[in-house]
Amino acid sequence: MLNRTGVIFCSVSLVLTVAVCTVGFSLAALPRETIAASKRPAPPETLPEIDLPGFGKVTVIDLMGYYIDNPPAPVAAGAAPAAAKRFGGC
Repeated sequence: MLNRTGVIFCSVSLVLTVAVCTVGFSLAALPRETIAASKRPAPPETLPEIDLPGFGKVTVIDLMGYYIDNPPAPVAAGAAPAAAKRFGGC
């Protein structure tokens, strides 16, 4: 048998936890308009220019055209990706 104090403590704790989670989720969730806007595709003409380091600003249309003209090389099946060199230490 549980004593009365334990039942009250567990009940109040559970109610408080649900209340805090509900309030926290409503504060952290994106507005419905933002979610709806993210599901609609944007035409590339409306996107801002992208600043590529060491290259400058490029439009999305130019990047798409470059990707179509120069697709990435296919990766052989089962081949391990090249290791990235992070620093030139000893």
